[in-house]
Parts: sequence; C-alpha cells; structure tokens
Amino acid sequence: MREFYTITELTREFDVSTRTLRFYEDEGLINPVRRGRTRLFRPADRHLLKQILRGKRLGFSINEIREIIQIYREPPGVVGQLKLMIQRIEEKREELRQKRRDLEETLSELDQAEESCVERLVELGVTT
Repeated sequence: MREFYTITELTREFDVSTRTLRFYEDEGLINPVRRGRTRLFRPADRHLLKQILRGKRLGFSINEIREIIQIYREPPGVVGQLKLMIQRIEEKREELRQKRRDLEETLSELDQAEESCVERLVELGVTT
C-alpha cells in the first residue's frame, strides 16, 4: 500500500476537480498532510474520498456525510456508523419513494389535463 497520493492522482482516479478536494478538506471531511504548498493524501483520505463520493451519489448532503464519518471516528465507532448508515439509507429511500409518488401524481394530473383538452377540442369539432 502506498504512503501518499497526490491531489492530481486523486482527481484523475475519482474524476473530480482539485476544487472539489479542497472543498472536502475545508469541510473537514479529509485532512491531507501538507508539505509546503503540496497536499499529500494518505490511504485513509483516499478511502474517505471514495466514501464521500459514494454518499453524494446516493443523495446524501455534506452534513449527512460528515455525521456518518464523525461517528466512525468517535465512539461508538464502526457499529454506530453502520447503524446510522442503515438509518440514513432508509430515510433516503423513503424520500425517493415520496418523490416517486409525487411524480406519479403529477403525471396522472397531466394525463387528466391532456384528456380534458382533447375532449374540448372534439366538442369544438377540431381533430387532433
């Protein structure tokens, strides 16, 4: 295992910008070693970056990701983090289910509106 990764290596590997990595650093999510102006990322930082990006893909906010990472770093540790992650996944799942219900309802309303328009055109003697 490598001792350090450069910012360029991580941006290429994860297809993110240097600005993104600096943002995560500013947010306290990753903490690279500084050698002058150079940032050197440990394997743990690389792992955290991978988890942060996964969390973002799953729709978690930076604050939610921070909370999950913080629980890992402090007691109750891994068990607490896993339990919190399960809870957050279920919350996110329910949020997405609600969005799906909302979309289905909106689509149904659009279908009804379109049907009303077509019926009115027929009443007016206009073919569609």
